[in-house]
Amino acid sequence: MNRLLACAGLCLAATAAHAQQDAIPESRPGQPLWELGLAGGAVTTPSYPGADDRETRGLVLPLIIYRGKVFRSDQGGIGARLFKSERAEFDIGLAASLPARSDDVEARAGMPDLGALAEFGPRLKLRLARFDARSGLRAELPLRAVMEVRSGLRHQGYTFEPRLVYERRSADGKWLFDTQLAAVVGDGKINRYFYEVRPEYATATRAAYSADAGLILVRAGVFAARVINPDLRAYAFLRAENYGVGKNHNSPLHLRDNGVSAGFGLSWTIKRSAALASD
Repeated sequence: MNRLLACAGLCLAATAAHAQQDAIPESRPGQPLWELGLAGGAVTTPSYPGADDRETRGLVLPLIIYRGKVFRSDQGGIGARLFKSERAEFDIGLAASLPARSDDVEARAGMPDLGALAEFGPRLKLRLARFDARSGLRAELPLRAVMEVRSGLRHQGYTFEPRLVYERRSADGKWLFDTQLAAVVGDGKINRYFYEVRPEYATATRAAYSADAGLILVRAGVFAARVINPDLRAYAFLRAENYGVGKNHNSPLHLRDNGVSAGFGLSWTIKRSAALASD
């Protein structure tokens, strides 16, 4: 799954899925409690893991940031932070992904569309190392329930996505870089959602296939954010994924072993609070 967003802005997902996820336990003092503005960007990504077709979208949406002690809404996502210490943080978060119409995906012609996916669940963040005041290494362990948003909500399984993140800020604080290594594991239901071909959808070139639980993909990515001025920020990411290691690489819907996702965007703060966030 191509989780690309922070829910309050699909556009931010496309541009900055990891933008302001401060390294644990570091948080920058003096940030406004809330900010309002606009965010926009473009993203291109495979229609689903292993697809031969792509989804490319551009969006402009309202930007709403709230840095409460528990409830958080920022470029890192929307959720509730339940625990934070010098070395660990635990939250409940929400993310989402782009939909794909089967009429636009040749391998799925005649099959049901893939709707937008909303993912909700707990995440544990662990600080593994702090190399200096501006860089560190952390592990993130998110477990997500996956809901399809298409003519209502349908539960489509669970995913687990362990990842390692190395993050570094520039000395002047205007640049943020991170690199990530991750794997995505899904239960049987989410793997069937992507890779199963029920008998009624089998054709001469698309054999029936029953998908199993297991590894979906491994990925490596880079992300950069730049503070242009106090109100304007720019983001970009590039991510390479391998699907050939997945449990269901033999599915007739699995057409590529490798894929690339990329995106860029801008966020513009129009108004911010005088009150400052507590952390």
